[in-house]
Amino acid sequence: MSEYAAPSMTGPAVAAPDKLRFYLPEEHHVENGTLLGFWLYLMSDCLIFACLFAVYAVLGRSYAAGPSGADLFDLPLVALNTSMLLFSSITYGFAMLEMQRNRLKATLIWLAITGLFGCAFIGLELYEFVHLIHEGNGPQRSAFLSAFFTLVGTHGLHVTFGIIWLVTLMVQVGRGGLVPENRRRLLCLSMFWHFLDVVWIGVFTFVYLMGSLQ
Repeated sequence: MSEYAAPSMTGPAVAAPDKLRFYLPEEHHVENGTLLGFWLYLMSDCLIFACLFAVYAVLGRSYAAGPSGADLFDLPLVALNTSMLLFSSITYGFAMLEMQRNRLKATLIWLAITGLFGCAFIGLELYEFVHLIHEGNGPQRSAFLSAFFTLVGTHGLHVTFGIIWLVTLMVQVGRGGLVPENRRRLLCLSMFWHFLDVVWIGVFTFVYLMGSLQ
């Protein structure tokens, strides 16, 4: 009677599948990982603006015998500029609603309107800066104006970056549709855009309104 030795179950034949047990051939994305990372970024941005507001609070009355906010600020123009940013926040909300309804064309239309409002905001802000510099009231004029240009200009740079991001997302959505990846990106931009809206309300109140009352 011949003897038959069964193959060992501890050899390479069993070890190879074990190595592939946790291997995922498709791309893996941790659920809510992007949103958590973006919240951390927004918190860091909050610290930046908090520092700029603190600097303005300290230097806001260091006029160096120059003009104050009450002498320089054009409140009707600033109010118009503020309305542009508030309207852009509303239209972005409409875009998110259309995204939830899976309406690609309507989503892109509302995103385009949001971008136009954002461009109008930047245009009015640049007009204000150019007018102040032309009148000899640039950031080098006093500590007050240095803090003002830094705070308002930093916010304007964020809005400009948001517009570039918005246009990029419109191209991606137009090509790829409302896939989960694009929905996640639109949600992140929505958080960023509304964050800038809240910061500007603080700028409008703390810098322009309180500055005009001095």
